[in-house]
Formats: sequence, structure tokens, C-alpha cells
Amino acid sequence: MTRILRYIHAYWLFFWIVFFNLLFLPFFFVFSRSPKTYGILNVFRTLSCTLCSFFGGLIFRFEYEQKINRKRTFIYCANHASSIDILVMCVLAKGKYHFIGKEELLKSPFWRIFFKTIDIPVNRESRISSFKAFKRVGENLENNMSLIIFPEGKIGNDYPPELLEFKNGPFRLAIEKKVPILPVSIINLWEHVWDSGLERGTTPGIIKIFVHAPIETADMDVSMANDLKDKVYEIMKQKISYP
Repeated sequence: MTRILRYIHAYWLFFWIVFFNLLFLPFFFVFSRSPKTYGILNVFRTLSCTLCSFFGGLIFRFEYEQKINRKRTFIYCANHASSIDILVMCVLAKGKYHFIGKEELLKSPFWRIFFKTIDIPVNRESRISSFKAFKRVGENLENNMSLIIFPEGKIGNDYPPELLEFKNGPFRLAIEKKVPILPVSIINLWEHVWDSGLERGTTPGIIKIFVHAPIETADMDVSMANDLKDKVYEIMKQKISYP
């Protein structure tokens, strides 16, 4: 597509994101008031993200290494090169799940309502903020609430993107709480929407996502956190289509 068409599509995609967020806002507000209704909140969050992507011309195609037991609690670990990664993970995850993300998302008109309630903001430059955030995450995991995290911690500045070094926190937490890691390789979304999509425009298309087999942590010790991090990194890197 020409640059002009890419920018037209970017605004088309942005329109549907705004439209469906406003449409579902009353449901988001009502069901975010209490942890008891977070499961219902996620149903509407998943529905909204599914509709945003579909009408925006992005078709998510999931491939699974093995069948996933949706009743289990997981730490979903995905690569992060696009703002649409959040939509992908909301469509993938089911039931009780939450995100941990950068504190700046509290300022986002789209994500603020979630990061003030179900999701957990963190200032990665502050040890105190990180400690408090992961303490809350640990409590949620103990209550069978899955975590979605982008272990790179940010979208890189380079285009084409590269898989950045992973943070250690989620892997140590997975071992401490005996929760399996579920690696998710978002293979080619960056080719259609990189970062916010505003710098290079966007294109419609089929988005390929590979869901790897869960990595069990029940028999691991916290001293193995770095090894687990490296293992997940290599597993995901082999599937992602970065140059």
C-alpha cells in the first residue's frame, strides 16, 4: 500500500478502537467496580478487542503447540512491538486475567479505566513501585488470576524491531508462585502496525500468533529464574519474524 493508504487505514483502525471503547464504556465502568465482577469485565474487554481488530481489518490467527487448559492460571509472556499487542492478548486470554504495564497507561483514555482497577501500573524506574506492583500480582496469581506481561518492558525505538532483553521479574514470580509460563509469539503484527501505527501508517491483514506449550515451574527454584528467562526468550525468538 502507498503511504497515503497506510495513513488512511491507521485512522480507520483508530476510529474503530475509539468507537468500541466508547460503546462498551458503560459495561467497563460497571464491572470494574468490584473484583467479584472482573471476570465479566474481561468478557466485555475481549469482545471489544475482537470487534476493534475485525472491523479494523486485522484478523488474528492463533496456532497452538498444544491444547491449552483454560481453567489453569498462567503467566502469559508475549513480545511487544505494537500497541495492538494488547488487543491480541485480550482475545487470546480467557476468564480471570490482568495486565501489568507502564505507569503512563494511567493517562491513556483507552486503558485508564483498567489500570485504575483490574490491571496494575508500575514505574519501572522505581524499586518501590516495582515491589508493590509485583506484590499485588503475586496476590492475584494466588487467587487464580492469570497475568499478561510483555517481558521486554517496552516497545523498542528501532524499525524493523528486534526482540529486546527480557526483565527478570515475571520469571522469578512464576517460580515463586509455581505458576506456568505460557510464551506467546506475535509473529508478524509489527509488519501491519508498528508501535502506535502513527509514524508509518498501518495495513490490514492476517496476524499470525503462535501459542507455545506451557513451561511448568513447580519443580524449579528461584535460582533458576535467569535460566527460565533465557529459555523463554529463545523459544519466542525462533518463531518471531523480525529481520
